[in-house]
Amino acid sequence: MSSTTGLSEETIEEIARHYAAIISLLGEDITREGLVRTPMRAAKAMAFATRGYRQDPDVIINDAIFTHEGSNMVIVRDIEFYSLCEHHILPFFGKVSIGYIPDGRTIGLSKLARLVDFYARRLQVQERLTAQICDIVMKKLGAKGVIVACTADHLCMKMRGVEKQLPATTTVETAGAFTESTTLREEFFNAIASGK
Repeated sequence: MSSTTGLSEETIEEIARHYAAIISLLGEDITREGLVRTPMRAAKAMAFATRGYRQDPDVIINDAIFTHEGSNMVIVRDIEFYSLCEHHILPFFGKVSIGYIPDGRTIGLSKLARLVDFYARRLQVQERLTAQICDIVMKKLGAKGVIVACTADHLCMKMRGVEKQLPATTTVETAGAFTESTTLREEFFNAIASGK
């Protein structure tokens, strides 16, 4: 079992066989020098890109939740992520900003970035990714409120289909106090826009 992908060598070899078949079906010579090792490299890359399926959020958090007396908003902004669109298996990537209002507990800041990867490293859609991050932070912290904003570029729009290069997609998910308060949402968006 690979520590970086969570898949056995046998499974990765089977995925590589499928990649070899696909490359051949596309009209390429799989025995050509530049392609001989491509199926295995592609299989390992896909296993790494989808490792979120084989991770456990409780292991990721690893008891990094701490007692906290304050109730001011905590924001971690511009967490970069890379994911694969479940419709075309093409990359989409961007940044996630997370805000929450503690209710007696905070989480280690790096764990928020790891939770973003936990959901990003799988076949995904941006709307679900944003909602899943918001939901897990709310559940694991029991926060008064959580807000997640995600902005991403989608290669399924840029390199196929409409082939538009400039559009970016933003999704926002809220829970608790952020759903109820326009003021809190404004405070969050002002903070991430100013970078302070």
